[in-house]
Amino acid sequence: MKKIISILCVVAFSAGLSACNTMKGFGQDVERGGEKVQDAATKK
Repeated sequence: MKKIISILCVVAFSAGLSACNTMKGFGQDVERGGEKVQDAATKK
């Protein structure tokens, strides 16, 4: 039983770390999209 709990903890920890990288990338994508909208607005 301890072995199963240990494995689940490692999997949960790994998923948490990968989620941080994913959210960082998502934030960068949103920022780039916002910059393009802002550029389009200033050109008019």
